[in-house]
Amino acid sequence: MLYAKTPAAEKRRLFRERLASGELLRFPGAFNPLSARLIERKGFEGVYISGAVLSADLGLPDIGLTTLSEVAGRGEQIARMTELPAIIDADTGFGEPMNVARTIQTLEDAGLAGMHIEDQINPKRCGHLDGKAVVDEATAIKRIRAAADARRDPNFLIMARTDIRAVDGLDAAIDRAKALVDAGADAIFPEAMRTLDEFAAMRAAVDVPLLANMTEFGKSELFSSDQLRDVGMNIVIWPVSMLRIAMGATGRALDTLLEEGHLTSKLGEMQHRSDLYDLVDYEAYNHFDTSVFNFTVDR
Repeated sequence: MLYAKTPAAEKRRLFRERLASGELLRFPGAFNPLSARLIERKGFEGVYISGAVLSADLGLPDIGLTTLSEVAGRGEQIARMTELPAIIDADTGFGEPMNVARTIQTLEDAGLAGMHIEDQINPKRCGHLDGKAVVDEATAIKRIRAAADARRDPNFLIMARTDIRAVDGLDAAIDRAKALVDAGADAIFPEAMRTLDEFAAMRAAVDVPLLANMTEFGKSELFSSDQLRDVGMNIVIWPVSMLRIAMGATGRALDTLLEEGHLTSKLGEMQHRSDLYDLVDYEAYNHFDTSVFNFTVDR
């Protein structure tokens, strides 16, 4: 009932233990707190909170328009609804190194298990679009050092994302990843890798956990979990997939309303009311107040 029973610090500890095991952890993207709970219910290992999804949820493009308070607030709402660890996209850290330090502590307080900061310039753009630009290595290193220095819980994961592959190629991405690890990054998110061989090359180059981004309609081929496990990836995310599916279904339902005037033909595609009530643990609230839940739902 209400929020997760596992304290944030314990989620982080358990997450770091599991990450150290070397297994591939699957983190679908949650587009709201309820979807995070469904991800947990289905048996995944974690929840990812995408900056692109947070922007889209506000009707904005993913170009760095969201604020720290907006991201942390939504991150807290999602993280507290699941027993799973949640990793959040912190864009470029919301400012200079001192702002990055504040970002880390704010996200810790919001109950996240970890975050990633990228090496793009501001204003940033989606990692799978053309025309990206990255900061110089010294600036990227300052961001990660500030993050590591500001962290209070040693189990809070500091992940460095590098977008330099699309700008200067794979060798530059490997060099940047090594520098970011030396600066204090616990894990590396090499964005827009194009092949399994590129993931394998990154795996051979750095001795920290690696994240693979399997976003649709992007630069990377959509590899399976087994393929990514075989080349040594530690986390795989599907950042926008659940939102895309939900919005696609919503669009089709709206078309049906326009064409048919009702949604009778769509009932089989909907989450049943009983399933929704089960997911939000409606019946548990009866322990506090029988007037809240005093009925049964027919399936």
